[in-house]
Amino acid sequence: MQTDRYTQLVGWLKVVLPLLALGLLSTLFLISRAIDPETAIPFADKEIQERLRDQQVTGPIYYAVTADGDQISFAADKLTTPEGMTGSNAAESVEVTMDLIGGTQVTLNALHGNFNIEQDNADLQGDVVIRTSTGYRLESERMITQMSSLDVTSPGRVQGDGPVGTLDAGAMTLSAGKQGAPAQLVFTKGVKLVYVPNIEEE
Repeated sequence: MQTDRYTQLVGWLKVVLPLLALGLLSTLFLISRAIDPETAIPFADKEIQERLRDQQVTGPIYYAVTADGDQISFAADKLTTPEGMTGSNAAESVEVTMDLIGGTQVTLNALHGNFNIEQDNADLQGDVVIRTSTGYRLESERMITQMSSLDVTSPGRVQGDGPVGTLDAGAMTLSAGKQGAPAQLVFTKGVKLVYVPNIEEE
């Protein structure tokens, strides 16, 4: 009698278990989401190619301290190493901040830049604006600055305003003073200065 019950149980299990397995498989297929191969990767083909070709760093910051104690930082939204370039990096939305030991702060902003640590310079291009805490605001299409010393050059035209009035010059340099003297801002190549007197109201 017991043997008959065991045989019947085994027989039922042979029928029920396969049916349960089929039910589970059907459930998996029903709740699974169809995958579109065109939307499986959340990057456009162009973006993938750029990431494979270029090494990218988001939000990089580079710090340096000059021999005189001036602190310089270089920041950008994105830094890339284009194919075929060695020792040089292309940057977007560049900001350079210089905290001089004498208390003056100088900032430079540019749309693009090229950092070359081996040559110790940054070539800033595209709507370059230089501001100083002493009241100067100057614009140029290109400025070149050293990365480990206070040396900024605008090889082309620079224009803007300062404490004495409006300025227009063919070139400009900002460099450290000799033997601890204050930094020097020098304009050359046809300097035009329109003096605007500071008239204080009584």
